[in-house]
Amino acid sequence: MTSRTFRTLLAMGTPPQQGQQGGPPAWTGLVPLVLLFVVFYFALIRPQQKKAKDHAAMLKTVKSGDKIVTSGGMVATVITVKEKTLNVRSADSKFEITKAAVAEILERSGEPGQS
Repeated sequence: MTSRTFRTLLAMGTPPQQGQQGGPPAWTGLVPLVLLFVVFYFALIRPQQKKAKDHAAMLKTVKSGDKIVTSGGMVATVITVKEKTLNVRSADSKFEITKAAVAEILERSGEPGQS
């Protein structure tokens, strides 16, 4: 751009008006974003972290003899517990599954079953 074109573009702009104040401060545009983040944290992130913590605590308490349900829906009884896996029996079959696949503990060993 030449300097003549630049001056022409500046002349086309609206002239500043006398007596008017500027708009709101720039930081007020960030307030909705911060509020949105806070809502997402309390509605989505925090409950998910709590659920993951509860699941990890449940996996630490799995012991042999417990009746479990896997995330695939298989109901099985725990035979042995290893560091990362479980040996389970379901009907006439034996499986080795990861601890992460345990969705729920239905019945603890040593506790009476529900009637």
